[in-house]
Amino acid sequence: MIDQKDILSTLEMIEQQELDIRTITMGISLFDCVSDDADTCATRVYDKITRYAENLVRTGNDIESEFGIPIVNKRISVTPISLISQGCGGYVKFAQAMDKAAKEVGVDFIGGYSAFVQKMATEKEGQFIDTIPEALAGTDLVCSSVNVATTRAGINMDAVKKMGFVMKESARLTAKKSGIGASKFVVFANAVEDNPFMAGAFHGTGEGDCVINVGVSGPGVVKAALEGRQGRPFDEIARVIKRTAFQITRMGQLVAREASKRLQVPFGIVDLSLAPTPAQNDSVAHILEEMGLEVCGTHGTTAALALLNDAVKKGGIMASSHVGGLSGAFIPVSEDAGMINAVKKGSLSLEKLEAMTCVCSVGLDMIALPGDIPDYVLSAIIADEMAIGVVNSKTTAVRCVPVPGKKVGDTVIFGGLLGSAPIMDYNHYSPEAFVARGGRIPAPLHSQRN
Repeated sequence: MIDQKDILSTLEMIEQQELDIRTITMGISLFDCVSDDADTCATRVYDKITRYAENLVRTGNDIESEFGIPIVNKRISVTPISLISQGCGGYVKFAQAMDKAAKEVGVDFIGGYSAFVQKMATEKEGQFIDTIPEALAGTDLVCSSVNVATTRAGINMDAVKKMGFVMKESARLTAKKSGIGASKFVVFANAVEDNPFMAGAFHGTGEGDCVINVGVSGPGVVKAALEGRQGRPFDEIARVIKRTAFQITRMGQLVAREASKRLQVPFGIVDLSLAPTPAQNDSVAHILEEMGLEVCGTHGTTAALALLNDAVKKGGIMASSHVGGLSGAFIPVSEDAGMINAVKKGSLSLEKLEAMTCVCSVGLDMIALPGDIPDYVLSAIIADEMAIGVVNSKTTAVRCVPVPGKKVGDTVIFGGLLGSAPIMDYNHYSPEAFVARGGRIPAPLHSQRN
């Protein structure tokens, strides 16, 4: 039961603290679209997406209007395209079909131009990955991901080497748009199958024909809950965050079930992720600073983030039997006003962000780098982050944008939810010989748990 006090509290969160449903994401299986002809298969993909998602945006808008709950994005995720296209090739046609379908139904993004090569890549998968920069440059709404590592398989360093090139080439082909192609591409370790957040969303092979997943966000709500508690012990801070996460998740569950009922599509999961926006009162960094840090990035930041991430998960799990996705705290730079400020002040470096990814939900996210950064340095950055995911049995990811024509100290403006970011520096000593080795970094000993 939800009493009047809870309703009023939730309304205050929405009106004053930037609480929103960040996304309703419809996952759609494309396995029944397979054909040995690329044109036929791409047409089937377009037809199925438009048929299943025809009412997604209207339903989201109706729920937003009736319940008074902001729903920022409506999105689609599909079966990884590399799995359904290997028998026919013509990979970019699938990206074009996805983009056309997404525009037809009116969603904000569509994810799933994806591949899984954590152990090795087939010849066809290699060819597919080579088309990612072209696919991202030639579409507006398509997002792409590649999983190059798992705790069970280790790290495919041949794939990691290629990822640096893909990232840089995606930026180069969209240079007139500040390299935005790279912002739609993410490299994963231990990718999850029910993630509703872009750019890493795809409809996993263990999912059904169609499903509704909801992503909830509320950094501003958590910060507001901690205000006025200066000097209080961490036990109390954790309890406050858990209670707040419980309320946020309950709202997400309500919206998810309502969308599921109206669309006649099974409800999947609620992803409770504190995903920030460039708005001043919607920042994960500001939550950490509310705990007592002068500026995010100073010593103590990783401990504060660990507490936050754990408390968010505990509170969310109590509120729903179907919490999934990534669920926790995101630390993107360009999308978080507090992170941007910390970088500008010199408190937050690439190395500190890497340390923070050991305890947060994802990894190095929306970090702007100089356009002339070598692709092998990008590959080495990816390798480090994949190692954190593999050794700690968690999902980690890298979404960096090497902005063409920009150097350290410049600022790039992406716009919208992607925000803006100062160009960050990196370690200039060369990892080229390390990356060139290729092969596979073996799985850690604790992966053998059978």
